[in-house]
Amino acid sequence: MLQQHIRKRVNSDGCAAIYSRYNGDCTLQKKGLVIAVSGKGGVGKTTTTALMAKILSESNPEKDILVIDANPDSNLPDVLGIPVTRTVGMVTDDLKKSLEKSEIPPTMTKEDILETRIFEILRETPGFDLLVMGRGEGEGCYCPVNAFLAHIIDRLVGNYDITLMDMEAGLEHLSRRTDRDVDIMIVVTDPSSMGLQTAKRIKEVAKEVHIDLKKFYLIGNRFKPEMEPMLRDEAQKLGYDFAGIIPNDENIFTHNLAGKPLLNLSPESPAIQAVKLILKRIGLLD
Repeated sequence: MLQQHIRKRVNSDGCAAIYSRYNGDCTLQKKGLVIAVSGKGGVGKTTTTALMAKILSESNPEKDILVIDANPDSNLPDVLGIPVTRTVGMVTDDLKKSLEKSEIPPTMTKEDILETRIFEILRETPGFDLLVMGRGEGEGCYCPVNAFLAHIIDRLVGNYDITLMDMEAGLEHLSRRTDRDVDIMIVVTDPSSMGLQTAKRIKEVAKEVHIDLKKFYLIGNRFKPEMEPMLRDEAQKLGYDFAGIIPNDENIFTHNLAGKPLLNLSPESPAIQAVKLILKRIGLLD
């Protein structure tokens, strides 16, 4: 998908530049919508992300969509049924080891190499592209490589109409400012006080670290219909826009148990119908 639209060149300064189909120079003018899905562990962030990716890609075949699994557990490929053998964490670790052994060719910059390798592991599907962040090995931080990585991901996101990110659980991604360029934060909660407390803290921490998000939406996952008014009130108290609820759906349980991709869920599935309504409320579907 992406490879049909962009190409990589090296400019006169020896620096990699991404040329998009929209302008043909080094400055990406296209800036799509970036959506992050967050919340407490176990509330259904990955399932919600997968359902959103399915519906958005099927409803908008003309749009370029990037799905990023930013959760270190990297469960999203399994839920989507898309095999992934290499992650950004693996690529970054390989580069760190090459740097330690002085194996980098003098004609290439570290950022060039990292950028090329990330494009190589980008999984293309008919509906969207998938990038899995994964986790690195060992302790410590190689800050120059991590800084290059942030710049490359920013450039990559700039080539898509919609970027959908499945974030890691809790608040860590906020304190690291992983969400600095996010337009919409969707927080998923289950029917528990812990889920709502995490939603409260996410909003507070985002403000504390000066992440300027345009919209906060709250989704209730595995909620009974009669619980919707309660969650709507809680969303208002926490300063969220209420997006809706996703009911318990036996189809999701049976697909997950059998290892079947949620991309194959029937359009009549209750969860699919609920997420369609949510996307309409958010303004992502007509």
